[in-house]
This record gives sequence, structure tokens and C-alpha cells, in this order.
Amino acid sequence: MSHPIITDLEKRYTTKNYDATQRIPTADLEVIYEALRLSASSINSQPWKFVVIESDEAKQRFHDSFVNKHQFNQKHAKAASHIILFAHKTHYKRDDYAKVVDKGIEDGRTAPADRESAFGGFAFAELNTKADGNTEAWTKAQTYLALGNLLHTLARLGIDSTPLEGVDPEMLSELFKDELAGYKCEVGLAMGYRHQEEDYNATIPKSRLAREQILTVL
Repeated sequence: MSHPIITDLEKRYTTKNYDATQRIPTADLEVIYEALRLSASSINSQPWKFVVIESDEAKQRFHDSFVNKHQFNQKHAKAASHIILFAHKTHYKRDDYAKVVDKGIEDGRTAPADRESAFGGFAFAELNTKADGNTEAWTKAQTYLALGNLLHTLARLGIDSTPLEGVDPEMLSELFKDELAGYKCEVGLAMGYRHQEEDYNATIPKSRLAREQILTVL
């Protein structure tokens, strides 16, 4: 099939080794950040915080977060151009959704007179709230929508990437306490440019199950 979207998806893969000398241009970073902001989420809840690790000091902290486990991902901490921590709010409340509603009014999406009725969507958040107020099964799922959106964005920009579920939430909460501000990170994304000699995954053919095995059209 010949289509720009398919070309993007055919060429992207999980990078295993980065070239530490290459950095993502500022213009591309601006596209990346705006793509994150525009990501979809259930009821437009946006229950997330994205922490970008760019400086050597922040990279060292991320490197140190692997002291207890998932050391196989530690090499990306300093070799990748940037790391993004995808964090979610563990207790999403009506006051959090009020920020979304009020921004909708500011943007002209919702009429000021309809503010109270705009909270109707919050019922879905309530359906995904445990008795103790915990919502993280739902809010964490929203971060994967942003992650998927960004993976395609990076492919379009010609930037390599590595999803990182192998992170330590407890260590990240400790080492990035101020930046996460109570949000919880259980997945990250390394971004940059592959090492031409050492990234073995770049030369292996892409492999996916046949469409007939995964897709049913009724």
C-alpha cells in the first residue's frame, strides 16, 4: 500500500541504541510539544503531565532512577536526545475537570451559560473512580493515547523513539518529586537518532501479524 501514513508506520521501530552526539532540533521539539498538547483523552480530561528530560543534570537523575530495576533501559538515559515522562494524576477530581470546562469556555467551545451542564461528562470519570478516590487505572490509560500520538508524530519527523514501560515509578517520584508534583509516571519515551552501527533493530525486517488475524470487518 502506498500512503504517507503507512510509510510513517512502516519505517518506525523501537530504537535499541542511540547516537549520543545528535540532538533534536528546536523546531522539531516545538512540533513534538504541541502534538502532546493536542492528544486525545477520555472526556477531554487531560489528566496528565509531561516532563521533558533534556539537560545533563536531569539525564543523570533519570539514569540514577534505574538503580533498583530495569537496568536494560538505563543506557537510553544519556544517549537519547530527550526523554519524556508520561505522568498521570492518580486521583482525578471534579476540580480538575473544572479546568477543562473553563478552558472550553475561554476557547469558545462551551457557552458560559452552559458551564454547569458541561460537567455531565465527568460522570464517566466517576464511573472509573474507586471508593478511595483512586482513578489511576483510567488516567494512566489516557497517557497511552498521547504516547501513540507522539510515536506517529516522531515517525513523520524522522526522529527515532523507544517506549519505556521499564521504569521505576517509585524512584521517579523521588528523584523528580518537584517536577511530577504528585503525578505518577509508569511509562516514558526516549527520542533521538539511532546509532548507525550499534542499533541492530534498524536492519531487521518489520514483522506484524497478518491483517486477517487481527481485523474483522462486519
